Amino acid sequence: MTLRSKLIAGFVVAIIAVSAVIGIVTQVFLSDYLLKQLDSRVLATQVRFGGPPPGEQPDTGTTQSNGRFRNLESGLCTETSASAGRINPQPDDSIVGVIVDGAVSTAALRSAYPSCTQLTAAQAAPLTTIAPDQPPVTVSLNDFGTFRVVATAMPDNRVIVTGLSTADVSATQNRLTVIMLIVAGSAVVIGGVTIWLIVRRSLRPLERVAATARKVTTLPLDRGEVDLGIRVPARDTDPRTEIGQVGAALNQMLGHVSEALSARHESETQVRRFVADASHELRTPLAAIRGYAELAGRNPDDAAGVTHSLARVHSESERMSSLVDDLLLLARLDAGRPLDHDPVDLTALAIDVVSDARVAGPDHHWRLELPPEPIVVRGDGARLHQLLANLLANARTHTPPGCTVVTGLRTERAMAVLTVTDDGPGIDPALQPGIFGRFVRGDQSRSRAAGSTGLGLAIVAAVTAAHDGTVAVNSHPGRTTFTVRLPLDAESTD
Repeated sequence: MTLRSKLIAGFVVAIIAVSAVIGIVTQVFLSDYLLKQLDSRVLATQVRFGGPPPGEQPDTGTTQSNGRFRNLESGLCTETSASAGRINPQPDDSIVGVIVDGAVSTAALRSAYPSCTQLTAAQAAPLTTIAPDQPPVTVSLNDFGTFRVVATAMPDNRVIVTGLSTADVSATQNRLTVIMLIVAGSAVVIGGVTIWLIVRRSLRPLERVAATARKVTTLPLDRGEVDLGIRVPARDTDPRTEIGQVGAALNQMLGHVSEALSARHESETQVRRFVADASHELRTPLAAIRGYAELAGRNPDDAAGVTHSLARVHSESERMSSLVDDLLLLARLDAGRPLDHDPVDLTALAIDVVSDARVAGPDHHWRLELPPEPIVVRGDGARLHQLLANLLANARTHTPPGCTVVTGLRTERAMAVLTVTDDGPGIDPALQPGIFGRFVRGDQSRSRAAGSTGLGLAIVAAVTAAHDGTVAVNSHPGRTTFTVRLPLDAESTD
């Protein structure tokens, strides 16, 4: 069953149950009330037919026969007219019987009660079971219906039985039953229709949420760039309602899925670009090596040509080895390979790397700005050396001769701050957001005149991240600063 069907069925069953309880309780209390009223009338009728007033007991004077009587003369009586010939009692009809130990003539009964219809012994037999001086009870006289009767012992060794028909009570109960059935049936129909309308209106937001989910399932999410702009309408995301909470949660989930799909697409794009760039970078030296090898093979007698070809083969193989080493380093860092975790003196490291840079770039001006005390961090000394060497090589490669490159080192709170600043032309603003990506070069034509592979800054970012640090760039014409922040060695600081 659907949720709508379950809700409607549950409410209808609840209405039926409540109606049934109300009907049963009403019937019980009304029957009790009507019987009490009828009992009052029975006691009043007893007085009219010669019994004592209610609450008074006659002085019997003699002993009864243990409630067992051999003869009974009874009649169906009215106060106004004879009931002769009538079979079905009317609401005002009374039953009266005179019970004695011996036989009592019919003439005596008719003399005392001239308006009575004589009952046969078989018809009056149920009256002989009534105990005297007890509260009214219900008996059934097959030919005349059901009566509420009471028996009273008299002083002259007689027992007078009087009663009233329960036809009026039964009729009232029957009418009430019909009314309750009509009312209950109407309540079920009207309530069912009302509940159906309410449930249908209440579940419309849930249907819209489901429709949104179905739309998402039709989108191709397994490949390519996915525009996951489908969302649950704002009117169905009210956090004060249960359905609104579901809608808001679905929108939040769709947002996370959209971000994940965008990240996946970006990662796939980067992988494709990385593979294409790596293939391109490796294809060029391989093509050069193959070409020079073929050239040397065609002219084995040309010593000068063979020597030049071998030199070029050696140069290109070194370049290819350097590229492969960089790629392997990035792969290891991406895989989370553990690095050394030893104390590293950044001050001494900076002095060494800048000294090497002076030899590699004598046309630039190299400066150091170091604190008086050594700054020590924990990490891999070789990788940190490569980090700073790449930053200085980047400055040398992308600035003209005569530029000044300043390497600074200081501390801020619990971080060591390493900066490399140059006064060159700056970095193109369009390149700055992705400057630490792989195979990103300032020269987009892929010229290798400067010997750049586009992996230097990518290695800087990867090594910094592996040491729980951060790297940033701030560049404009005339000033470019790379800033690396690394956690200080707590033991050395203490």
